[in-house]
Amino acid sequence: MAKRFASIEDDHRAFIEAQHLFFVGSAAADGRVNVSPKGMDSLRVAGANRIIWLNLTGSGNETAGHLRQVNRMTLMWCGFETRPLILRAYGQARVIHPFDADWEAMAGLFGHPLGARQVYDMDVDLVQTSCGYGVPKFGFQGNRDALAKWTEDRADILPDYWAEKNSLTIDGAPTGISGDKA
Repeated sequence: MAKRFASIEDDHRAFIEAQHLFFVGSAAADGRVNVSPKGMDSLRVAGANRIIWLNLTGSGNETAGHLRQVNRMTLMWCGFETRPLILRAYGQARVIHPFDADWEAMAGLFGHPLGARQVYDMDVDLVQTSCGYGVPKFGFQGNRDALAKWTEDRADILPDYWAEKNSLTIDGAPTGISGDKA
């Protein structure tokens, strides 16, 4: 049965930190719901009600655009390797871009990787766990290096790529990556 918690407890934190993959879900009031897998060294539990995660360059930028319209986000982890557990964190998040005053400090938590385009600072208001008995077991083989190589090959054109591919959601809403305040 599902259990609810007002904050991230020590057991939750240990489970989150042991996972190699998490999912982010977001949606505007209208349009498509987005669910994206995230991995690599891109997430920090920063307190009982705070999670910070780094968003690297990708083909879309839905979460940033959705948060500009409706400030809600869900993160989810599944215990694929040993412990059967699903953990979700619900809350609101602030988007931090490279042009924001606190970018250096926030991106610094992750070592300023090439291709970093946003940091999300999430205020968690609910944590929910459920059994995960129906989730299959998978073994972690390692992180892919494809994104790092792709980014290295395009380091000098990343702002142009963001402007072309990441400035609007698939529903046409602005993401704020170019500094627009709309």
